[in-house]
Amino acid sequence: MTWLEGLALVAIGGVAGFINVLAAGGSMLTLPLLMFLGLPPQAANGTNRVSIVLQSVSAVGNFFRAGARDLGISLRLSVPAVLGSLAGAWLALQVPDAVFQTVLVVAMVAASVMMLLPQPRLDTRALTPERLTPAVYLAMFAIGVYGGFIQVGVGVLFIAVLYRMLRIDLAQVNVFKVFVVLVYTLPALAVFLLDGQVRWAYGLLLAVGSMSGAWLAVRVNMGPRGAKWVKALTLVVIVAIILRLVFF
Repeated sequence: MTWLEGLALVAIGGVAGFINVLAAGGSMLTLPLLMFLGLPPQAANGTNRVSIVLQSVSAVGNFFRAGARDLGISLRLSVPAVLGSLAGAWLALQVPDAVFQTVLVVAMVAASVMMLLPQPRLDTRALTPERLTPAVYLAMFAIGVYGGFIQVGVGVLFIAVLYRMLRIDLAQVNVFKVFVVLVYTLPALAVFLLDGQVRWAYGLLLAVGSMSGAWLAVRVNMGPRGAKWVKALTLVVIVAIILRLVFF
């Protein structure tokens, strides 16, 4: 790894950490970056989890200090997601590299389209335990499977379930999202680690940037209007990455 590559990991990690907390799509930047730097797709997929775990630790700690402490509900949402992530991570290790790269492109395109869809204005309210129905737990399991497999754009799925389905405000969606992602990524990372698919030097440099970005994002945790410019910037970069994956 050159010093320029290390600098790129820190810089893109910072942007991704900021985006992941406030909106979605950070892994659409970091996972292709790791592949562009020469890591095989499975190693890039596993290494990316190091950054996700550490940026999530940073975000959860800062949210907690800011007064967001819905620990009980967060743990309830996390249990099915953990079970799903184990299955998803195992499945990711079974597919050939060419298939994984195709899935990555499809996932990035689909997530980008979903990010472009306007969010409806909903009457939101606080999330209470009695509102966690079997359908919600099944949806969280599905998110866990997807996150364990590839992680790319998983924040879009959280918005679909927590904002559209449960009708909690987007600031609270961000709080629950980072906690659940932290909890389900730990076992997924362990699966990749046991298979030898984690490159620590790359992952830790990426994490230095992503933790800084997550720290900053918590301090500017915004609603839908404030996050629009974040989404727009993310989509521009994602389009460039998709073109690079497909044509070069």
